[in-house]
Amino acid sequence: MAIHFTKEEFSIRKSKVVAELKKQNLDGLLMFKQESMYWLTGYDTFGYVFFQSLILTSKGDIVLLTRIPDLRQAQNTSIIKDIRIWVDKEKSNPSDELKNILSELNLEKSNLGVEYEAYGLTGRNAIRLNDSLKNFATLCDKSELVSKLRVIKSTEEIKYVRKAAELADKALDVVWKNAKAGVSEGKILAEMQKVIFEEGGDYPANEFIIGSGHNALLCRYQAEKRILSNPDQLTIEWAGTYKHYHSAMFRTIPIGKANPKHYKMYEACVEALTKCKKKLVPENTVGEVFDTHAKIFDDLGYKKSRMNACGYSLGATFSPNWMDTPPMIFADNPLILQSGMVFFMHMILMDSENQLAMNLGETYLVTEKGNERLGKQKLDLIVL
Repeated sequence: MAIHFTKEEFSIRKSKVVAELKKQNLDGLLMFKQESMYWLTGYDTFGYVFFQSLILTSKGDIVLLTRIPDLRQAQNTSIIKDIRIWVDKEKSNPSDELKNILSELNLEKSNLGVEYEAYGLTGRNAIRLNDSLKNFATLCDKSELVSKLRVIKSTEEIKYVRKAAELADKALDVVWKNAKAGVSEGKILAEMQKVIFEEGGDYPANEFIIGSGHNALLCRYQAEKRILSNPDQLTIEWAGTYKHYHSAMFRTIPIGKANPKHYKMYEACVEALTKCKKKLVPENTVGEVFDTHAKIFDDLGYKKSRMNACGYSLGATFSPNWMDTPPMIFADNPLILQSGMVFFMHMILMDSENQLAMNLGETYLVTEKGNERLGKQKLDLIVL
């Protein structure tokens, strides 16, 4: 069986969720986030693009409702024993099947938490769920119940995050080797993915972000693949991924020569990242980290070029996004930093007026004494 954690590890996680259910006076939780299912049971699939739900009761019962293609997926990758199948057919309503299972579990007239904020629960399916369970049980949004428990990584999880960081470092090595005038962005992406896969890594939960020239100012992947020119600027954001755990990095690399403004923007990014690192320690709030980022960039005249967030939590995530939020590093976030949290901090400057970009990002593990940068590559501005 392809299970990545021990049964003891899963037992500890289950106990934490059950304790939280009892604390919040909930009789059960209907999970639709694939991340929750993976963390709690090891269940590894992209079958959440269809209706599926993992039920956990306050008594500790675990039942999965899914489609037939994911039966063996659950059997091979998870500790789930009770797997139910809803049948694909015209006008099928798996929410009614879910209701039947809840009846078997004696959860009629109960209080149930639901992960409404989930890519695995579309708006249409949420309506069907509410309709099926109307007058059956009291439903409340508990989208973050498991997510908040997942923010602090276990010793076993941190091993996977460290491996992901090693893969991210190796990917940067091939960027430096291949990025030069006349080379396609597609070639760079291919070499990055190649080394990650060869070293045992996975697909990331979203596409690597790559852009040069005018596209260097974009913070999202898009389909154009430019040939690098001379001079040029290459922005790339990527993650090493291992057992679905991510460790991200971010760089802007001048090609041929750097614009003088590139150097000033780079110096600002280094200063911001360095001072944010000093704030990313236990007992501080996540919002304090953002305030540090904003003040430095604003004082240096980059308020129009910066973002309104400077990072987010990382962990085991599934498509379409490797951002393991909440929490995100933005203004007034009251979350207290604790040892075991993992954050990607990105210092982003996009100067639309001059069509210049500069980005610097690294992943950090919060420790009892402060934090640790997981990537081992140099932070220097490299001109290729």
